[in-house]
Amino acid sequence: MSKQMESSIRPPMGGPGGPPKERAKLKNSKATINRIWAYLAGNKPLLIFTLFLILINSVFTIMASYMIRPIINGLTENAGFDVLMSNLMIMAFVYIIAVISSYLQSRLMLEISQKALEKIRYDLFEKMQQLPLKFFDTNNNGDLMSRFTNDIDAMNQMLATTCVQLISGVTTLFATILIMFYTNWILTIVTLVVTPLFNSIIKKISHKSMNYYKEQQQAIGDLNGYIEERISGQKVIKVFNHEAQTIEEFKKLNDEYREKSFKAQFISGMMGPVTGSLTQLSYTIVAGVGGLLCIFRGFDIGGYTIFLNYSRSFSRPINDIFMQINTLFSALAGAERVFEVIDTEPEVADTPDCITIPEIKGEVTLQNVHFGYEKDSPILKDISLVAKPSQKIAFVGSTGAGKTTVTNLLNRFYDIQSGEILIDNVPINKIRKQHLRENIAMVLQDTNLSGVFFVCLFLFFLMNLEFLSLHHRTTSDLESFLYHVLMYGGKWFACSTPLYEARILLAALDYNRHNHWPVHINQKGKVL
Repeated sequence: MSKQMESSIRPPMGGPGGPPKERAKLKNSKATINRIWAYLAGNKPLLIFTLFLILINSVFTIMASYMIRPIINGLTENAGFDVLMSNLMIMAFVYIIAVISSYLQSRLMLEISQKALEKIRYDLFEKMQQLPLKFFDTNNNGDLMSRFTNDIDAMNQMLATTCVQLISGVTTLFATILIMFYTNWILTIVTLVVTPLFNSIIKKISHKSMNYYKEQQQAIGDLNGYIEERISGQKVIKVFNHEAQTIEEFKKLNDEYREKSFKAQFISGMMGPVTGSLTQLSYTIVAGVGGLLCIFRGFDIGGYTIFLNYSRSFSRPINDIFMQINTLFSALAGAERVFEVIDTEPEVADTPDCITIPEIKGEVTLQNVHFGYEKDSPILKDISLVAKPSQKIAFVGSTGAGKTTVTNLLNRFYDIQSGEILIDNVPINKIRKQHLRENIAMVLQDTNLSGVFFVCLFLFFLMNLEFLSLHHRTTSDLESFLYHVLMYGGKWFACSTPLYEARILLAALDYNRHNHWPVHINQKGKVL
């Protein structure tokens, strides 16, 4: 029987000790948007009606602004009070329709987005129940929690508000352009001259911002993961005096997140000032050209007034669109991280020829087993051994030698690269996973047992009064008593905290006191 184990470090848990990370970028924003749209399409009739309301709101808002033209022209031409009131009534009616549609679109979009997010959260959680152990070994808990919280929250903000504002902004922009052409085509062309400049500058900024937001989401996931792991392991950190090293590692991750967050916010924040500057430049040029048209081409004052408003409102939806880029890119980066988990291949299902062994005797055989968590980093090489039923075998070795790996392979948490593992001469890949794991008892290093378990355990021992009576006639050492109780029947039991030990002892003391058995606590010399 040959045994060969090569010491190797398991793959990193995704924390700061892992390999250098590549620059995070959105892999396919179009595919991500299509995935989000598919979730929204679950309420297709309601979604279509909401889009219709957005269109109504945008068009009626533009129409209400246009009503200023006949009002101003009527005042300059002394059209009379009746004409003024009729125009004001029409404007009020149009504004009321716009307000009602705005309220309904926000209310309905909120309902649609929450239903979509409910389905996304369910799919994410359901998929995590199907993923193999390798996935959780290579992704830390904090990063996974970040996908449920930060990334889902970013998607929530995008679906509930950003989508409405983006669609409304685009609709308003096109409606404004049409009404501007209707009012005066010369001024419209002048206004649109700066549009290519808008597009070229904003495209460059948005491209950089998209990549930086992806890096920001990755950085906050790493930071949350590190915090979660260190807080849960705070006792270990203090025992080994790693406080200074932990603070230094946290500072490094915190600085990395600050740097990437600053870049993302700074680059995307440039869009507002740049767009605003171009807007003011466009407004000044339009005002000058419009004044000349009023003097030399007979352009009416009402048309000139509303066109100045439209030239400013023309840039407003553009500003609104690009001011939402922050939320959009953050949400797309978060959505991509969520869909990465949903698209992860689940644990390999049992093949149709998998069997259930009626009675497992417990003979375990490893034949020329080769395995590594990474293909280029083997941990087990040509391992062969046989464990007979009821035989006790101990694997002893340094950290990373492969002790836990053998246990993981027996449970089929991972599949070996080559060789064979058999139980009662049946390959484990031919045994149903549920049946296999139900017949393997694995006790982790950190054992946590509930209080109910110890109550049942103690009641079991109370039924063995002969054992308890015999024991207390031979010893008054409660530590020895606990040792014998927990060792009784050849079974080891582990208390998760000293509190559980104390509860068992107090219950035993109370029972023995009622039976007039002398019991002493020798730690401080007190007698109960």
